[in-house]
Amino acid sequence: MRFLKNVLATIVGLFLFCLLFFFVIVIIGVAAGSSNTDVVTVEENSVIELDLSKVGSDYAGTFHSDEFAFLNSEPKEGLTDVLNAIDAAQSDDKIKGITITNNTTLLGMAQNKALRDKLKEFKKSGKFIVSYSDTYSQTDYYLNSVADTLYLNPVGELDFKGLSSEVMFYKDLQEKTGIKMEVIRHGKFKAAVEPFLSNEMSPANREQISTLLGSIWSTVSTDIAESRNLPLDSINSIATRLGARTPSMAKASKLIDKIGYIDQYEDGIRHALNLNKDEEINTVSILDYIPTGELNDIMALTEDKIAVIYAQGEIKGGKGTLTSIGEIAIRDALKAAIEDENVKSIVLRVNSPGGSALASELMWRDIELAKKEKPVVVSMGNYAASGGYYISCNADRIFTEPTTITGSIGVFGVLPNFTQLSENVGIHTEQVNTHENAAGYSVFTPLKENTRAIIQEGVESVYDTFITRVAEGRKMTKEQVDALGQGRVWSGTDAVKNGLADEIGGLDDAIAYAAKLGETEEYSTENFPKFERNLEDFFSDASGLPFLQSKEDFIKEEVGEENYRVIERFRRVSQLKGTQVILPYEITIR
Repeated sequence: MRFLKNVLATIVGLFLFCLLFFFVIVIIGVAAGSSNTDVVTVEENSVIELDLSKVGSDYAGTFHSDEFAFLNSEPKEGLTDVLNAIDAAQSDDKIKGITITNNTTLLGMAQNKALRDKLKEFKKSGKFIVSYSDTYSQTDYYLNSVADTLYLNPVGELDFKGLSSEVMFYKDLQEKTGIKMEVIRHGKFKAAVEPFLSNEMSPANREQISTLLGSIWSTVSTDIAESRNLPLDSINSIATRLGARTPSMAKASKLIDKIGYIDQYEDGIRHALNLNKDEEINTVSILDYIPTGELNDIMALTEDKIAVIYAQGEIKGGKGTLTSIGEIAIRDALKAAIEDENVKSIVLRVNSPGGSALASELMWRDIELAKKEKPVVVSMGNYAASGGYYISCNADRIFTEPTTITGSIGVFGVLPNFTQLSENVGIHTEQVNTHENAAGYSVFTPLKENTRAIIQEGVESVYDTFITRVAEGRKMTKEQVDALGQGRVWSGTDAVKNGLADEIGGLDDAIAYAAKLGETEEYSTENFPKFERNLEDFFSDASGLPFLQSKEDFIKEEVGEENYRVIERFRRVSQLKGTQVILPYEITIR
């Protein structure tokens, strides 16, 4: 028996040793990677490969640790980093052009617009942009259409059919499952909760989505028409009749230039670079080129700075993360910018559909206080809606992309109720109270009318505060804001027309305007928030260990993308706490 115990102890010891050794190796590898300051050497006569597969957010974050130096990092995979690199490439004599090959993007409409505009600037330097794809999705084609020459595989296809938004409704599902979502809202356009109340789209919701799609399509089609030197009517005609669905049709309609294989495409690049057919093309990935561009610009750094604070993701309150917005992170960022005498002004880059009303109000207050110290300018990304607009409305100036989804000035509360479900499975609930409202709200009993009235009162109070903040920030009357509010969403183009934003422009435009308000002409930018990271965060984050799969990716793989969307909607709604100012989840533009 003792012998077996010793053998077992030895096996367990070896297992623990191997496990510990594995984690030590991982940590050493990460430490080595994070401390690696090598910059890729750019050869003469090089071409940048615009690979955007890892680029999804405007800001990739800045992380620091007081305990482990190897956890310190400043990833360079944000869209802002890519845009700055393209800027640097314009004046880099070693870079002759940009190739976009089989590009698939995670970027939203406004981000694609910003990148497309930057590529247009790049072309003014006289350098080329070429594109090849086996298949072009509509979103990818919008970006790629800026190229001088577009190739499509002979057996590929081009998706070009206009914009669509699909909405799913869950009223029947609630009745079948016994899980009901009690909804209290203000705003006839507040479509975030409509799928729980009906089985079909309301006229008000159909109107706002139709107007939004029309405005965004106007920008997309106009940009494509300009780049392809085609009349706008032709662009709309091609979309209507699916006139570019095959390579031959796409070429005949002039949406592409050449039908060919990847080797023929590469031969075209060699020709542009004056290379022989057997010579290698010198390429550098855009993500590898970013540090090179930064080194080229290092001599231009000055003492004056513009602080760029990124508010990206859903507003959930608290500390905040790289993908969710918390008032603590924003407050700390504003404080750091105010206390740094070299920071002359602040740009708040908002890419958020909204969220917690309380957190939105707290951030509004912090921005109001910051404005008394230094100018604050807002730059809107894909979304700056509901709570995202709440934290934008009091800025000194608001810049928006034409395809930004904004507005959605409305309020709602959602309470899950399991009364019918519990009765279906044989559970019955009763209460004993000392006072009429002592129990508050219970998910296992029907929502009482007096409880609903009290919650509705809170929703109305938040809505009144919301439109008051907007009215003060935009110098409107509350009646004017209410007419634009009621939860209705607007494109950036329409927001400028109706006064919810000041000017069409990207992040660069907002930074330049902020510099003007800060009375500086020579400046650099500093990014915020800066997040703390400990060892537990590192190992719990799948992005820290690239060979681990996130739980979201695992669920999508098992149940499928469409089923995951249904699960995610119910999960997010069930986790909502307090009154919400958030954009409709179902506005997914295809």
